[in-house]
Amino acid sequence: MLSFIRFEGRGHCYKHVSQPELTERTPVSHSDEQLQSVLETLEECRKVLNESNSRESAELLSIVILDVRMKLKGIDSADLKALCDEMLRSAASEPLPPSKQTQDQPRRPLLRVVK
Repeated sequence: MLSFIRFEGRGHCYKHVSQPELTERTPVSHSDEQLQSVLETLEECRKVLNESNSRESAELLSIVILDVRMKLKGIDSADLKALCDEMLRSAASEPLPPSKQTQDQPRRPLLRVVK
């Protein structure tokens, strides 16, 4: 039997939820309101993870948040791939900054020592 741990609000408390209990409470079709509620909960969880220096977990949760936002906006994975492909094409067609000109001139330091 599967079980889940559900985040319960701002008090950093977690509640164990069994698979049958989750199935009973979650209708088969997810409305926009339900997805919006899930999104808000995920964003709160990400905030808690960032505050507790769990950056990798927060980044993974960001992927889930993106997926939920895409569902809310009606964007499927094919649309996302098309957008990424177009952005890559645009980036490839932009001229590269002139590197030879900057190599001939002395380079300013990126960091400055302040006493």
